[in-house]
Amino acid sequence: MKFEKRLDDLLPRKRFVVRLSRHLFIALGIIIFSLGIGIIGYWYFEGMSLLDALLNASMILGGMGPVAQLRSSGGKIFASAYALFASFVFIAVAGVVLAPLVHRLLHRFHLDDEG
Repeated sequence: MKFEKRLDDLLPRKRFVVRLSRHLFIALGIIIFSLGIGIIGYWYFEGMSLLDALLNASMILGGMGPVAQLRSSGGKIFASAYALFASFVFIAVAGVVLAPLVHRLLHRFHLDDEG
């Protein structure tokens, strides 16, 4: 007996939106966690206020670069490590957000090939 898949076997749109929302929530959690690391690092190593630390962490995480001039060696080392970490976070968040979209697209292509 041959198992036939049809386009109807694709996850219903409502459940897909729930899955996509879950992935967006996970991505938001990763971003908030990463911002927290940056805020704590700039606050600890550079003695910045929490608002200035948030600004610097946001700018690095967003790929724009630091705002304030770094003075301490520890702060410079932290900023270097955090910038490398931020690039990995960008890749991870892009993967988490795009995974359900790509999965659905590939699943649709697979169903089209069989039909």
